[in-house]
Amino acid sequence: MKTVHDPIHGGIRVDGFFLDIMDRHEMQRLRGVKQLGMGNFVFPGANHTRFEHCLGTYYLAGRMAKAIGLSDEDSLTVRAAAMMHDICHAPFSHTLEAVMEGATGLDHMELARNLICGRGKIFRDRDADLFAGEGSIADILERNYIDPVDVCDLITYPESTERDLDRLTLEGMDHFPSRDYIHQIIHGPVDADQMDYLMRDAHYTGVVMGNIDVDRLLSTMRVVNDRICIESGGAPAAEGLMVSRALMYSSVYYHQTVKVIERMVTKAVLSSGADISDIYLWDDSDMTQALISAGGPASRLMRLVQNRRFFRKALEVSAGDTDEELSRILMAHKDPGRRSELERSIADRAGLDESEVALVMTSAADLGSAKIKIGKTDVSIADGDGRIRSLTRTSPIARALRSRDPFSWSMLVACPEDRKESVARAATKVLGL
Repeated sequence: MKTVHDPIHGGIRVDGFFLDIMDRHEMQRLRGVKQLGMGNFVFPGANHTRFEHCLGTYYLAGRMAKAIGLSDEDSLTVRAAAMMHDICHAPFSHTLEAVMEGATGLDHMELARNLICGRGKIFRDRDADLFAGEGSIADILERNYIDPVDVCDLITYPESTERDLDRLTLEGMDHFPSRDYIHQIIHGPVDADQMDYLMRDAHYTGVVMGNIDVDRLLSTMRVVNDRICIESGGAPAAEGLMVSRALMYSSVYYHQTVKVIERMVTKAVLSSGADISDIYLWDDSDMTQALISAGGPASRLMRLVQNRRFFRKALEVSAGDTDEELSRILMAHKDPGRRSELERSIADRAGLDESEVALVMTSAADLGSAKIKIGKTDVSIADGDGRIRSLTRTSPIARALRSRDPFSWSMLVACPEDRKESVARAATKVLGL
């Protein structure tokens, strides 16, 4: 047994086969992947990593499992899933998630399934001298009587979850898939993943909006009709969680400057010509060096970012001014590669190279906010009679947050400081504003 000293949760006890998993090279890679991607260029303290977050999620998943009375076997399974839930996150975290999906055909959760089970590459070619002949993580799990398939099923986000949450909201139904509550420890309205990242990200960014009353949530947590619910006495803590999430999205996760930097890095990767078929095995430094070595626009963009010479906002469209036609255009170009077509058109009209124009959209523009509004706001509250109600039915705060668009802007175009006027005119024409 080892105790890992964590600034968020204090001492985190890691024992048994979890020590073996924690020390695997697949997990150690996460020490080189910053949790907030490019966020440290805006929030200098945000240098924490996916590795720390995975340990925190593992710790909270164990506390949740105990709070709802899981069996020892189920607790081991869900803690394993929690520790590895981000094992295949791309370099710079969410920055290159869509690029990784395009290169591999899989999201980071399905890639995790393959990596854990030893399907395909589990280490980079350069590391064959270190890891050749080493078994997969699934071997560790099986030696300890844990089914790797069960672990991977918990990591993967289920298609049914949003439908079930929507039914609860719209119809007041109170029955859910059998044993779904185990999955909700990883993916649910009150889950270990989001509780840890909200607290951890708030701590390292210095933003005070991520404080969550975890002890109160856990002490009022129970299972009703196969669903994790919060007793009515814990409703204020659940409201606090929702408020923290909403404000962190507005203030940190969708900070305009961070999104511009992310787009600059994405453009660098797309223009680099690098073979990124095994990008899920790279860390931030691997990607940085690959882009600089590629030369051309990829190198220039990455070096601009490294030296904090970001593109500046030339044009912004507020969420309220985004009409149906603009939404259609943005939806058609939400893929990172397709978005380059719009950037190329704007750059041509403005007399710039395509690499000098960055078009950024919020999730409100590409309709991704539906998952935030439904999947992460409908906390189930159980009253003394065992009846379940959505928190949005009983809490004015929850209702307001559910209807609130967390983003004041839907699109912006950025470019070098000295070309903002020409790019603004060009973007206005190209986008029909």
